[in-house]
Amino acid sequence: MSAPTADPDRGGEMAAPDESREAAVAQVEQELGAVFARIRASWRDAAARVHPDLQPLGYQVLAAIASGHATSATAIVDRLQTDKSAVSRHVRQLEELGLVESRLDPDDRRARVLAITDLARERLTRAREHYQARMGERLSVWSADDLALVSDVLRDLAR
Repeated sequence: MSAPTADPDRGGEMAAPDESREAAVAQVEQELGAVFARIRASWRDAAARVHPDLQPLGYQVLAAIASGHATSATAIVDRLQTDKSAVSRHVRQLEELGLVESRLDPDDRRARVLAITDLARERLTRAREHYQARMGERLSVWSADDLALVSDVLRDLAR
């Protein structure tokens, strides 16, 4: 994937995109919207598999905690790029559902860290197995090279 190039005839300014490129970018945007809608539906399904009262954002909060990369409300807010009050509300619900525990931080006894419970680990595993099976079916006709290419393109796009 190449980045836009400076046009030497315009004093180094970026070259104006042509209409076909603009149409292609619009098509990418449209297709990404469809992918995002599908992902949101998958999160809704996964949340319901974990607990019928769990919302999609609650599922994302739980998955962030389970990953070990986000074990505080601040880290979850940073990871999910969402509102602190929404994260607090979902963490509270996850605790009430017996899916998350707040513990003293072993490195800083003044702080608390969030950890998933065994119940959450079991339910997340089931939800992920279902999702991965569906994803595996959809991608079963793609070659390993095609999957690697898609992965590279998505990683580049995320940057």
